Amino acid sequence: MRGESGLIHAATGYGKTYAALFGPLLDALRSGDRGGEGLRLLWITPLRALVNDTVQALRRPIEDLAIPWNVERRTGDTSAEVKSRQRDALPEVLVTTPESLSLLMTYANLREEFQNLQAVVVDEWHELMGSKRGSQTELGLARLRTWNPDVRLWGVSATISNLDEALNVLTGPNAPRRAIVQGRESKEVVVDTLLPQTVERFQWTGHVGVNMAPAVAAEIDQVATSLVFTNTRSNAELWYQALLAERPEWAGRIAVHHGSIDRKTRRWIEQALGEGAMRCVVCTSSLDLGVDFAPVERVFQVGSPKGIAPAPSAESPACRRMPWKWWSSPRHGRLPRSRWWSPASPSKNPTTCLCSTWSR
Repeated sequence: MRGESGLIHAATGYGKTYAALFGPLLDALRSGDRGGEGLRLLWITPLRALVNDTVQALRRPIEDLAIPWNVERRTGDTSAEVKSRQRDALPEVLVTTPESLSLLMTYANLREEFQNLQAVVVDEWHELMGSKRGSQTELGLARLRTWNPDVRLWGVSATISNLDEALNVLTGPNAPRRAIVQGRESKEVVVDTLLPQTVERFQWTGHVGVNMAPAVAAEIDQVATSLVFTNTRSNAELWYQALLAERPEWAGRIAVHHGSIDRKTRRWIEQALGEGAMRCVVCTSSLDLGVDFAPVERVFQVGSPKGIAPAPSAESPACRRMPWKWWSSPRHGRLPRSRWWSPASPSKNPTTCLCSTWSR
């Protein structure tokens, strides 16, 4: 409301999305916005699976407040018909990814559609900041600021410790009127371990731990819905087959989700998971960024996670004290939320991203 840019940092499920959304909504209510005339709110997310969930989350308050804004998505999964329509006129709210935004901004006729842009929200900023996709996002934001200097930039993150640096990278160190909004409550994460009854030596190659499938299946039996994370797509397929062999009666209620799965199938799995129709979904990082699947009661990580920060960020917002299971982890205990935060280092001199932007 005061035209500030900034960073919102709080645990998963504590309302970061609506905290970022309601500033533009209050502006619309105060000004009597009737819609049309281009984009008002641009929402950037690093994961396609987050796009569908975010669109639904944004639509609910907009419809309840009777604000005449359309909320649409634009990713690699969006149909050619919708993309063609958006080239002629953007909706008032657009949820997209860094790659789709970069392509969208190459259309010269769309510059006028960004003139009424009020705010840009970058979701899961910690996930983007330390990668070239983050650099791609920064370049896109810099171009937006040249088109509309008054646009507000807000980052959203649940797991990052270097907040000042993250804010500087997002908005630029010299940006006026900046703020960091932090959640007051911390969250306790319960970490448990599943270990084999007989400790054996790991084979030199190909160890994926499927010998623990009976124990994992027994744990899944104790709750209604679970997520089983693996580090690679091949491991996800292997664990899916292993769990299905242990529980043939789960056929139709267990699924595998990763980036190579057909788009329609992924959408069906995400919808069924949100409705509580799935007993278990074996997945990779395609579902690890805090997607709101309220029915999920337990989460498993097979083997060591790629990093400690993604673990708590994948918690379902409805399951704030949901236990995590590592069958290969040597430790067990409860860690305060601050122990899970990790710094994200921005990319230094990402010349490939810069050259790609110049070429457009």
